[in-house]
Amino acid sequence: MIVHIPEVLDQEQLARCRAAMDAAAWIDGRATAGHQSAQVKDNLQLPEGGAEHRELGAMVIRALQRSPLFISSVLPHTIFPPLFNRYNEGMAFGAHVDNAVRQSFDGAIRIRTDVSATLFLNAPEEYDGGELTVEDTYGSHSVKLPAGDLVVYPADSLHRVTPITRGARLASFFWIQSLVRDRTRRALLFDLDASIMRLTRDVPGHPALVSLTATYHNLLRQWAET
Repeated sequence: MIVHIPEVLDQEQLARCRAAMDAAAWIDGRATAGHQSAQVKDNLQLPEGGAEHRELGAMVIRALQRSPLFISSVLPHTIFPPLFNRYNEGMAFGAHVDNAVRQSFDGAIRIRTDVSATLFLNAPEEYDGGELTVEDTYGSHSVKLPAGDLVVYPADSLHRVTPITRGARLASFFWIQSLVRDRTRRALLFDLDASIMRLTRDVPGHPALVSLTATYHNLLRQWAET
């Protein structure tokens, strides 16, 4: 399930991200890549644990916690501390699958990566190329979103970032361990929650809302890992 979550960050937050990233000392992005990914990864990254990384990561986490669509689609148990990268002209990230388990640089957080996320930090008009391409059962999906928008997708998907041919692409990327490990069950709960919200909006007070909401929570109670 690939979900587009618009306007996670507002213009003020994006401006702060850009200012911090413009002043940062970038390192080789392969510092956080696994063995297979390191062979196809060519980008830059903010050092983990640096002042910019901590400040911007906390900003992103707060924004995610205020996003009902993010919560509904991902059902987060633990969010990995967001990382930040830059692709300059000529850089790309070849086809790969994210590591099944990720541990933060200080060892404080270790998660099973159920969901991958990319938060776009600059406008698509500022660069050519740089599309996130995700493969699933239905084919190849190309994603290039407005600044501040987020895409989430299954972490076991084969995906890549196409080469930059002009400008630079800025983004935050991270992973989520979900309360519901199975992605088919997550998708069912997401669809049910969306239907409940539409019914609440269109037919407030409808008696079916009680039973539908009960069904949602009883399924979540049965499937959730806390």
